[in-house]
Amino acid sequence: QGELNLAFWQSLAPVHGQKKASSLDGDFAAQVSSVRTGVLRMQELISQLGLTEYQEGLVELNEYGKRVAHACLDDIPEGNYAFEDLMDDDGLGEKDIPIRVTLKIRKEGITVDFAGTSAQVAGNINCPLSVAAAAVYYVFRCLMPAQTPACAGSFKSISIKAPQGCLLNANRPAAVAAGNVETSTRIVDVVTGALVKAIPEKMAAASHGSMNNIAMGSVKTKQQAAWDYYETIGGGMGASVNQPGLHGVQTHMTNTLNTPVEALEMRYPIRIRQYALRRGSGGKGRHSGGDGLIREYEFLASAQVTLLTERRTNPPWGLQGADAKPGENFLNDQPIAGKVSLQLEAGDRITVKTPGGGGANF
Repeated sequence: QGELNLAFWQSLAPVHGQKKASSLDGDFAAQVSSVRTGVLRMQELISQLGLTEYQEGLVELNEYGKRVAHACLDDIPEGNYAFEDLMDDDGLGEKDIPIRVTLKIRKEGITVDFAGTSAQVAGNINCPLSVAAAAVYYVFRCLMPAQTPACAGSFKSISIKAPQGCLLNANRPAAVAAGNVETSTRIVDVVTGALVKAIPEKMAAASHGSMNNIAMGSVKTKQQAAWDYYETIGGGMGASVNQPGLHGVQTHMTNTLNTPVEALEMRYPIRIRQYALRRGSGGKGRHSGGDGLIREYEFLASAQVTLLTERRTNPPWGLQGADAKPGENFLNDQPIAGKVSLQLEAGDRITVKTPGGGGANF
């Protein structure tokens, strides 16, 4: 273990004159190209340093990451800190699905235990353990200084436990598509909520807690070409003991940005009738949470539309009260579910009102 075989890296490098598989589309070709480029850069680095020096450098980097992380995490008082939050539903009838965590903070390390979390469900909000781990590591990484390296050593003192077959460690063939976009965000909320009990001066209230996913498109017809589009929508950021939350932003586990209205309307049969801050949706407190967004789509042609959203029944929590307003979804001004797939016709309108962020009262 730990040995790096240079021949292995060379075996992954592109063969001179190798033809690209015709079945690869642009996205797959870009991913393969990025991996091959990484292999070449790794070969260059190892050739410059020598294999022994390279391996020693990896060991030192991980030891440095461990020291930097410990210097920060050692400031968290020892003890057990528990928190619970709820997923609204799985889209197939299961509602108020609990995610529970207990942080066991010790000088020798931190255990993040999800015992008591719901069993996996029929809908697609289940997680593989890797997604749960990414959310946990994200929260603790936010507590570390900027110079902390992205390496295994930085997280070596954090262990994660989740019962096999639970929502956060699901067994095949459980559906997991929304686990990455929605459940991961709730994991951030529960770990943050537990840390509020330990280090309240460093933590913030819950942010809007959903990527507010909307996907749309149509197969080819005599009237129009096939098209598809997917985006996520921001919301309110949670406030802290020191400052209010930001309005209308992407938070935590998402990595997407705003799509300009002009680009959207030029490319697809859609008109954006409204795109605005949802005033008053952030939790009110000594420091108010950020406001969510309102985004209204009018469809100029028939389309299949799917919404995958959370925090529609269970609002983002605030610090000592100051909860935010939950989100709302509408079809032609009539309320619809948080997770739904619809066949729409020209003239139909979908309105997504995203949740605000929780406020802070201390």
